Amino acid sequence: MRLTISLFTLLLSPFYLFSWGVTGHRVIGTIAEWHMTDAAKHRVMGVLHGATVAEVGNWMDDIKSDPTYDSLYNWHFVTIPDGFTYEQSEKNPNGDVIKGINFLIDALKTDELKKQIEEAYLKMLIHMVADVHQPLHVGRPEDKGGNTIKVEWFWSKSNLHRVWDSGLIDSQQYSFSELAPIVNRDATNKNVNEWQNSNAVDWAHESMSFRKAIYNIPTDGKINYKYRFDHWDTVKLRLLQAGIRLAGVLNEIYG
Repeated sequence: MRLTISLFTLLLSPFYLFSWGVTGHRVIGTIAEWHMTDAAKHRVMGVLHGATVAEVGNWMDDIKSDPTYDSLYNWHFVTIPDGFTYEQSEKNPNGDVIKGINFLIDALKTDELKKQIEEAYLKMLIHMVADVHQPLHVGRPEDKGGNTIKVEWFWSKSNLHRVWDSGLIDSQQYSFSELAPIVNRDATNKNVNEWQNSNAVDWAHESMSFRKAIYNIPTDGKINYKYRFDHWDTVKLRLLQAGIRLAGVLNEIYG
């Protein structure tokens, strides 16, 4: 399948390679399904040929192996310097995750897309709503969202971005089906309504709010149990918010 790449004039980036990892994206997709209307779930599964939201959550990472999709790399992240808002920051002329989310929502709402394009756009939206909730996918320009911050994660060489993409989750050794209900315990009618009454810019600004704590690492860069303990609640919060908000977006489009 070849996407209509002419719609995207993005440049390949060597950074922000993955977000949340396989487990994180599946957790978000599972939670989204639990908060979707029956009508939305039925229509979404139709577009996805019977696949679940959790099942396709990693598709946008998987296609990075296909040069056809190289131009979509910048839609996984946004760069906002410390002390700036998205509105105040210099925009990437080739796009970012916020611009991408808004484009995809508008396109899917038209109900005029060819089936093949609708399927691709839906898979991208599912992935990108998750991406913007990973705090370091709303990154500082000077360290490429933590990619150049070298750390020793549980005695193995890594970088801060990778720790947040997958290290924190994978080190707990949960399957996605084990972790999803643990994360979803904190869902309430109040926070579902509050979190769904927001947009991609809000989600990005929330991600920025965790920066100070995330970058609070020892000078030797060695992080393990204490760092995971200090940030595990943040990881669960962002997974839950992403899942609930993804459900809200899909309910709005397909419910």
